[in-house]
Amino acid sequence: MKIHLAIPPQIRQLIFTFERHGYEIYIVGGVVRDIMLRRPLVDWDMTTNATPEEMLAMIPDSFYDNKYGTVGVKNESKPYEITTFRTERGYADARHPDEISWGKTLEEDLSRRDFTINAMALRHMPQTSMDPGAATPFELIDLYGGEKDIKDKLIRAVGDANQRFAEDALRMMRAVRIGAQLRFAVEEETFAAIINNAEAINKIAAERVRDELLKIMAADYPADGYLLLRNCGIGKIILPEMEETFGVEQKSPGRHHIYDVGTHSVEALRNCPSSDPITRLATLIHDAGKARTQRVYADGRITFYNHEMESAKIAEAIAERLRFSNDQRDRLVGLVRWHQFTVDERQTDSAIRRFIRNVGTENLQEMLHLRTGDRLGGGARETSWRLEEFKQRLIQVQKQPFAVADLKISGYNVMQAKGIASGPLVGKYLKALFDEVTEKGLPNEREALLKRLAEM
Repeated sequence: MKIHLAIPPQIRQLIFTFERHGYEIYIVGGVVRDIMLRRPLVDWDMTTNATPEEMLAMIPDSFYDNKYGTVGVKNESKPYEITTFRTERGYADARHPDEISWGKTLEEDLSRRDFTINAMALRHMPQTSMDPGAATPFELIDLYGGEKDIKDKLIRAVGDANQRFAEDALRMMRAVRIGAQLRFAVEEETFAAIINNAEAINKIAAERVRDELLKIMAADYPADGYLLLRNCGIGKIILPEMEETFGVEQKSPGRHHIYDVGTHSVEALRNCPSSDPITRLATLIHDAGKARTQRVYADGRITFYNHEMESAKIAEAIAERLRFSNDQRDRLVGLVRWHQFTVDERQTDSAIRRFIRNVGTENLQEMLHLRTGDRLGGGARETSWRLEEFKQRLIQVQKQPFAVADLKISGYNVMQAKGIASGPLVGKYLKALFDEVTEKGLPNEREALLKRLAEM
């Protein structure tokens, strides 16, 4: 198959450089798949029969600091990666090869790759046009049926799926992630191999599992991705707390829910409008504490008192187990802990201010996204007049001071206006003004504050 492709000028120049020196070079990996799918092209990876040392001698802006034969070439954003053909043997840690040797052919190199849709290559073909803006002709090399699997929307392992996953257990989550990104199904034998090898995910470093999980959450179809994780057995290993929620009934007189807790959580994720993976994960686990707080009464009522606090503990445990950064942990736990906020129109400004302090102004929009997913995932409408009014009050309340330091006058102004020296009395005046601004509607404006101060 012949493909005419507009490629970045630097990639084009690299290909010409390798060919001029007599080396083979091919575009490989996910970018070939994305070319076939007409998706945005991000990671340009290449493979060659040149050794790392030969590449370093050829390319001035290159660097090499690993044992896998990958040379980086400086680029404006992410470096381009060019890897020497290689073969691998032994995977004691179910992640990295124990022994690597340079291969001699592209066929050897492609045979070690994970999935057929990632095991295609593009070979530059001779061209007559010297126009640097002209599309470059390539030949598609497809030894394992990747093109057909793309058409059939299938993720299929290259060769023996069990062997591929024994080599690198993280490939199982990668299959799920690609499925969640592209809405592809995992081919039957490949899926069976994931089920058979699911426990091997325990051999993978927690940070690697975390990164793949967040990539699944960031994909176009995160809910489908989680269900795929659950159905293949990996979900209960990395998120066992979620497994407890399926079958936990919450249909009850006076309650709007139409699903059990686990199904509701998945549907909440499906309907969450945020693109942030932490918010999406928080949406998935926001009700995980209900499995441990459910109370069923004789009259059919079901309650989950303080489930948000139990869910926050679960979020904390997940963040620790998967080694989230401090910022990731704080955002995840905060969103889960405070998701059960009230939108009663009778709330005071002080109550709304406390909510803002708890959530953090930087997380308010994400919390509202979680609430939207929560509502839609429970069978309710996307919003209500109370929620819309609450959003407006959030905007208005944020215009008010959140601390004495936010007042439009200072302690120096108080000392001048009252003719007093610096001391505790200055603070008392400021605190009294702050209370009137936040509780009684006194405008936080210099002239209004000074006028009220004169009356005290």
